[in-house]
Amino acid sequence: MFTDRLSNLQTKLADANVDVALITDDDNVYYLTGYYDYLHMEFGRPTILVVPKDGEVLLITPTIDLNSAEAAARVGRIAAWNDGMGNEWREELPGAVKNATKVAIEPGHMQPPVRAYLNDLLGGEKLTTVTPILNEMRMIKSAEELQLARHAGQVATAMMNAGRAAIGDGVPEFEVAIATSQAGTRKAAELLTAHYDDADMSPNTHFLQIMASGKDIVKTHHRASTRVMRQGEPVFLCFCGMTNFHRFKLGFDRTFWIGEPDPAEVAVYEVAVASQKAALDALRPGVTAESIHAEYAEVIQGAGYEYPFRCGRATGFSFLEAPQLVTGDTTIIQPGMVFAVDGSVSVETFRAQVGDSFIITEDGWEALTQHPKSVAEVIL
Repeated sequence: MFTDRLSNLQTKLADANVDVALITDDDNVYYLTGYYDYLHMEFGRPTILVVPKDGEVLLITPTIDLNSAEAAARVGRIAAWNDGMGNEWREELPGAVKNATKVAIEPGHMQPPVRAYLNDLLGGEKLTTVTPILNEMRMIKSAEELQLARHAGQVATAMMNAGRAAIGDGVPEFEVAIATSQAGTRKAAELLTAHYDDADMSPNTHFLQIMASGKDIVKTHHRASTRVMRQGEPVFLCFCGMTNFHRFKLGFDRTFWIGEPDPAEVAVYEVAVASQKAALDALRPGVTAESIHAEYAEVIQGAGYEYPFRCGRATGFSFLEAPQLVTGDTTIIQPGMVFAVDGSVSVETFRAQVGDSFIITEDGWEALTQHPKSVAEVIL
């Protein structure tokens, strides 16, 4: 799979008259080679994948991760560099690009120290972008990726069910986060054991739980805190960061109430649900990404609320992929794409959101995440 992707990229580079591509986004490095690390630039250690339009593919990575790279990376050669020795990660780059007239990089994902070095080495006139090529390659998921997506949906659903069960009067938010993490890890471990042979892939969920309760529900990306939830309060759970099974990401959100809700909040919530339904009624192959957003936005604005943020986004090995369901994105929806699709309304004292993930099929979509969303079913 990874060898085929690299070969496909090399063909596309040749077609675009690009001599070599330098890949620095860790999700793209994984997508193309099967190699991933956990520290990367957070600890000042760049990994750079050098892909010529023909010939040997080179992976430049820290010596501290060499054993992992040798076990996972499907590349022709690995060049390891060590902290403070020689020219570190810069050592191989002059030779890799010395005969190139056009070098493609990821402008939005290349770390500033690497970009500054390349600017000095090559000058801006030789640099172009490889991002559109990679975005197009990653839009349509393979059969292997779609299996990962379905399994990620099972992990997300297990986390949502556990979170729902943990919510209650007198319960601190962090207890919900503990419950969701345990449930997601156990489901992921079950799936990894039954369906995969990658012993290095961790089942443990990570990313701080996004949730908010009571007056904090208007804080969109609030993390689980020591706040104690109380009867009558709304509670928001989001798994858009934690759903990361075998590196495949999804979006998944729900809003709940502990006991009887405020009728004014219910009215807002019902518009949010209706806006997601409008988007899903329009979601199918052959339409533009922005048209999905238009249907969702029409419901929200028609109910008297402000123009909303994007309706959704493509997901995969990255949290955000192309296309996005937003005004201005004219990409045609195609079978094999995977989307997170939201419905959301915010007012001064309350915010409601429901979100799920879907595979685009030949005639519509397949749901990946499962949890009730009618008012009666989200009252705890």
